Amino acid sequence: MVTIIVINYFGVRIFGEMEFWLSAFKVIVMIGIILCSLVLALGGGPDHDRKGFRYWNDPGAFAPKYSEGSLGKFLAFWSTMVSATFAYLGTELIGVTVGEAQNPRKTIPKAIKLTFWRIIVFYVLSVLLVGMLVPYNSEDLAFATKASSSAAASPFVAAMKNIPGLPHIINACILVFVFSAANSDLYIATRTLYGLAREHKAPRIFAKTNNAGIPIYSLGFSSLFCCLAFTSVSEGSKDVFGYFTDVVSIVGLLTWISLLICHICFIRARKAQGVPDESVPYKAPLGMIGSYIALFFCILIAFTRSFSVFIHDSSSYGNFDYKTFITAYLGIPVYVTAFFAWKFVKKTELVKPHNADIWTGKAAIDREEAEFVARKQQEDLHATGWSKFYNRYVSWLF
Repeated sequence: MVTIIVINYFGVRIFGEMEFWLSAFKVIVMIGIILCSLVLALGGGPDHDRKGFRYWNDPGAFAPKYSEGSLGKFLAFWSTMVSATFAYLGTELIGVTVGEAQNPRKTIPKAIKLTFWRIIVFYVLSVLLVGMLVPYNSEDLAFATKASSSAAASPFVAAMKNIPGLPHIINACILVFVFSAANSDLYIATRTLYGLAREHKAPRIFAKTNNAGIPIYSLGFSSLFCCLAFTSVSEGSKDVFGYFTDVVSIVGLLTWISLLICHICFIRARKAQGVPDESVPYKAPLGMIGSYIALFFCILIAFTRSFSVFIHDSSSYGNFDYKTFITAYLGIPVYVTAFFAWKFVKKTELVKPHNADIWTGKAAIDREEAEFVARKQQEDLHATGWSKFYNRYVSWLF
């Protein structure tokens, strides 16, 4: 924790350098895990057992939950939306880096497009391979039914358990992944609080910076929440992790809902003011329709993600899980209350599309882009063969 705070204290230069090497390490490890998982699935492990899609038949690809048959499998699938949402949170935070990115009109759209392919390869493909190697009823999985199971277990570790020493290496790599995630999250939290203070939506003290431009008060306040990690030291770490996952997931969903509404309003404002699609550097592939579809599913998941608290069998009848209910749905009334409280206190009104300000800051970005392009052209003239190769074929991975 101290190391993460120190890295963030020294600013974006040190933070960016650290995240570059950590990202490179994560990419290499994930590629190695994917290749190793593929080899094991095809029978290249120590036991030479070609598993293939065996576990998709026995015990099955979906574990029934709360009910038997197809209904139970669907309920089990829908119950994973909490952990799935938690896993995908952060993909939208690239927008926070716009203010400190060079030539954001080029780099941010490129990063957004690459995010899709990174998700396909490093999320979907790795989960697919793990599902081929580890059945859902494996006793080696985290939070399994046996009391000996611990929160340190991982499906990747369970998949590699027959290879001597490899599970320990993967556990060590997971620690590095967690370190990188915590480092990035603290940076995002600090810059978000700083941005709110600059817009007079948070106490002014959080907008103050030191001589190096670091918002030290925002960093200090955000760092206090790192101490929540110590709550997982107790024996009830599984429950604590579940509660935190619920809280973070619902807040993340509400963030996505806000972003989608903003995107819809931006498109409406752009059309109302006669701004053509060709004038923007990046357009969402499905446009406003895609945002409406995503908005529908985000709202649906937000209200049904923890439906399990309302489902009871004969053994749990009457035992309402109020803790899960509170952590799963508390964010919704807080979000709605904060929205209307701001409207009431500040006396603000909804802005009509033709009156929306979509031009503020554009001139500054135009000027910075022209300066960046001129500087980049000079750098390209002196670039070596390795630099050209790296920028074209390697840098996109990180």
